[in-house]
Amino acid sequence: MNNEDNSLYFGEIRKQFPILDQKINDHPFIYLDSAATSHKPNCVIDALSDFYRTSYGPVYRAIYTVARRATDAFHGGRKKIAAFLGVADENQIVFTRGATDSINLAAATFPQVHMKPGDEIIITEMEHHSNIIPWQQVAKKYNLVLHVVPVTDSGELDMAAFKKLLSPKTKMVACVHVSNVVGTVNPVKEITALAHENGATVLIDGAQSAPHLAINLADIDCDFFAFSGHKMYGPTGIGVLYGKKELLASLPPLETGGGMVEDVNFEQTKFLPPPHRFEAGTPQIAEVVGLGASVDFLNSITMPRVEAWENSLMNHALTQMGQIPNLTIIGNPKQRTGVITFTVDGVHPADMATLLDLRGIAIRTGHLCTLPLLKHFSCSFVCRASLGVYNNHQDIDSFTDSLKEVIKTARG
Repeated sequence: MNNEDNSLYFGEIRKQFPILDQKINDHPFIYLDSAATSHKPNCVIDALSDFYRTSYGPVYRAIYTVARRATDAFHGGRKKIAAFLGVADENQIVFTRGATDSINLAAATFPQVHMKPGDEIIITEMEHHSNIIPWQQVAKKYNLVLHVVPVTDSGELDMAAFKKLLSPKTKMVACVHVSNVVGTVNPVKEITALAHENGATVLIDGAQSAPHLAINLADIDCDFFAFSGHKMYGPTGIGVLYGKKELLASLPPLETGGGMVEDVNFEQTKFLPPPHRFEAGTPQIAEVVGLGASVDFLNSITMPRVEAWENSLMNHALTQMGQIPNLTIIGNPKQRTGVITFTVDGVHPADMATLLDLRGIAIRTGHLCTLPLLKHFSCSFVCRASLGVYNNHQDIDSFTDSLKEVIKTARG
């Protein structure tokens, strides 16, 4: 499709998001914070509402009609998510509370079984705190060694340094797929292959890639993949940890309780196979239904089309912002998506965000849960604009025009 057809198509997509049909401070609402959390289309809102109205019940634990409906919907959600990720077996999909919870599950269980004192973990300088702190804590707990792959000034991983860090002692490589600061799309397939050559297991943090890129885990071949539902137009409180079948089967449960056991007596407990052994208690039934609806929504657009549209918006924004004096965009990677992080000389990010909000424009400010990366770029606080399927070129033009006005106002 040409740009005009795409604009019309995504204009119709935008209409499916009711929260955007309002004014903020007497201005049209322009939302540029999808990297933090995304808004929800009517189909997701309706799926949650309809489920609660007609089909809510316990899953796997009752035989009455409504409970069977709930079980079918819950199981159907798991199958949809597996297919969305290019996974053949839905039992490799573990439901968690979010990407942070998924990473913590892997970090807490994997070293118990597969690591010994002196073994090594590799992470990168561009990780979100959620993919730093869990590995940092288990390294201390189990006397492991934590290595960090540096980032170049363009905001890309130093792959030569990564290759030098790999050794027979490397047991885990944990790497973000897309940076939530620079938008760098990391070469995760290459990273996985290099790690596997050295006998290491690979976890990919897909929180920023799942909403924006077509994901095929069979092709990437990583061992774990984590993401959150709320960043891809689904509900909050639901996340996914994908794990290879044999790997999941080797790990102990992190939490225990009902729903994840095959047999219990007062001497011992026999746990169910994955994924159920990792889903203690009543699961997030409605949230899984909502996430399944968000997958249907993205599939109806197709991920290649999502990626192409958002990249056109990002390139337009980069061009427009590059013409604003005293504005510095963080990083310049060859392949990027989703986010643009920037600073303006003499203007505090909090003032910038406040003045933009008065014009109905929502952006993110702060350290973005990536203090090590910001320190690399000699920053402490920044501004970030991030994109979703509901954004359009007019949003970008309004944003960049407002930026110019705000900078004049803030600088006096």
